Amino acid sequence: MATDVKVPVLGESITEATLGEWLKNPGDPVKADEPIASLETDKVSVEVPSPVAGVMGQQLVKVGETVEVGALIALIEGEGAVAAPAAAAPAPAPAPAPAPAAPAPAPSGDVEAAAALSPSVRRAVLETGVDPSTVQGTGRDGRLTKDDVIAAASSKPAAPAPAAAPAPVAAAAAPAGERREERVRMTRLRQTVAKRLKEAQNTAAMLTTFNDVDMTEVIAARTKYKDLFEKKHGVRLGFMGFFVKAAVQALRDIPSVNGSIEGEEIVYHDYADISVAVSAPQGLVVPVIRDAQNLSVAAIEKTIGDFGKRAKDGTLKMEEMKGGTFTISNGGVFGSLMSTPIINPPQSAVLGLHRIEDRPVVRDGQIVIRPMMYLALSYDHRLIDGREAVTFLVALKNAIEDPTRLLIDL
Repeated sequence: MATDVKVPVLGESITEATLGEWLKNPGDPVKADEPIASLETDKVSVEVPSPVAGVMGQQLVKVGETVEVGALIALIEGEGAVAAPAAAAPAPAPAPAPAPAAPAPAPSGDVEAAAALSPSVRRAVLETGVDPSTVQGTGRDGRLTKDDVIAAASSKPAAPAPAAAPAPVAAAAAPAGERREERVRMTRLRQTVAKRLKEAQNTAAMLTTFNDVDMTEVIAARTKYKDLFEKKHGVRLGFMGFFVKAAVQALRDIPSVNGSIEGEEIVYHDYADISVAVSAPQGLVVPVIRDAQNLSVAAIEKTIGDFGKRAKDGTLKMEEMKGGTFTISNGGVFGSLMSTPIINPPQSAVLGLHRIEDRPVVRDGQIVIRPMMYLALSYDHRLIDGREAVTFLVALKNAIEDPTRLLIDL
């Protein structure tokens, strides 16, 4: 007897999702509570567990289709169904005659496995020419990731051997005038991000103000204590811990930057829930560091490190993405020199960090080279005045240039 697999409750106000990928193929044995599919919601990916142990049956929804909460998406056959394929599989092995039949099912299995790859992995496979069946996956439950494919392609020394192959490839690509296009459906997350960011531009009176910060002292402190810090706390000492602490301190002094507009009212928060942008396979996600005003630098770094790891694994929970009173986005890790970040509603401000580069500056009448970073604060001018925005950035700059201020609460 088959058991229905339905779309689970996805969270408050979320009524539908997109089927991102199948994690099990028809005929695969499945354990109770083992993930069989991945759904993409407006915020994160959610895995659908099997309600019972058995064997993966019919898949009723295709990858990329939209499904509502409670919709039937697959069937799990009873455990008795596992025994039949298991018994049938070894049978051909002893008999020499059925040996030719074994290769036939293999291709279909490979095809199903290829179809189960996520869109980004499939694209990487096509671009690199790597055979996915020869690569060991490092993702959740051994799943193949885009990084696995790229690593396999870059470590393929055998590529020189088929030196003759490039000739046909060049010939095939000979039509120089050929122009190609690829159409890829936007993920639900990307659609939601696009919608929300456009709404922010249409609703808020958005403005960006800039400053720069000398990173000399923070770099010196990090260099001096990073080994002791990692040994004691089990996490690397980065720059985000300093910036989150400095932002919390500045938000306390300029509360409007930590506020929001609801109708005709301004909501001020006596806590700082800091949203931090981290990279995930499907794009940037923004989990929230709750009550950052009560956390040490070590606790902040641990939280951010955990967010980053689980964002790559796709195991961030939706409740971890909700709320937030202020956002910090670090485009510097990708090489950005300067940007104008967009507010994440209903928040009223977002801080953009950028790359650190040596630049000539004047100190005590002398031109010296210092590691400098541009800071950008985008804010809703309906709530935050220019004076308050500039004061916030200056307070942040002072704390970073003299980290002792963070210790003595200045």
